[in-house]
Amino acid sequence: MNEIETVNLPDMSRKTITFIGGGNMAASLIGGLVADGYAAERICVSDPDKEKLANLAARFGIRSAANNHKAVALADVVVLAVKPQALKAVAKALSSVMQQRRPLVISIAAGVREQHLQEWLGGGISLIRTMPNTPAMIQAGATVLHAGKGVSAEQKNLAESILRAVGLTCWLKDETLLDAATALSGSGPAYYFLVMEAMEEAGRALGLPGRTARLLTLQTALGAARMAMESSEGPAVLRQYVSSPGGTTEKAVGILEQGKLRDLFHQALEGARDRSIELSKLLGDE
Repeated sequence: MNEIETVNLPDMSRKTITFIGGGNMAASLIGGLVADGYAAERICVSDPDKEKLANLAARFGIRSAANNHKAVALADVVVLAVKPQALKAVAKALSSVMQQRRPLVISIAAGVREQHLQEWLGGGISLIRTMPNTPAMIQAGATVLHAGKGVSAEQKNLAESILRAVGLTCWLKDETLLDAATALSGSGPAYYFLVMEAMEEAGRALGLPGRTARLLTLQTALGAARMAMESSEGPAVLRQYVSSPGGTTEKAVGILEQGKLRDLFHQALEGARDRSIELSKLLGDE
């Protein structure tokens, strides 16, 4: 637990935020900020897709820029929301204006290390790496953040305010732990979707109508998650509440334990973490 810290949130209403890239995650963050009351005219987005820019401007009332340089020129905060494979070229092209403007830079590109981003941006930039997950698209995300050297408390507060617009935030002191967070929360929604998929299929195999099996699966997942979020007890205790001795739940859980479900999850997360490390090296070497 000592790796996670939280900070108080600031009044950031006078800051201009520029998004480089207007994809799903950028749209989610913009939507969350506007829904929280952030002034749309203080948000700018740049993207090579003119239709995407027009849609974002019409949907949220934000400003758009014809190119990245113009978008960054007046920004207090720059959110790098491009694909990891494209980030090197984008960052290098922006290095001169970044050095002149010196904004806070927030990267939501998975796997691109601080060292490489600093090199591409010209060095000395206040940089924060983040790892949001896809539920951010419905303002139910989980995002981990890591602040690089020289980032002030005010800048950390600012970054947290932006990412909190789409869900929960946690800080990590050690950048290398972002790979573990990627394995747990970044990839995590897919694990739960797989479990839901398996439960729905099993329900159908037991004779339940398809729609009924799906609705029961989804509502059960939602209810369990809400109970876990709202309870002061951990999942192990909550599981015991549901498992009467000699009952149906105990039987089912016993079968899952015999199948070494925990070992599979350990192996799965280790594999995802290791792959995150490999991809980071590849992105930095390109």
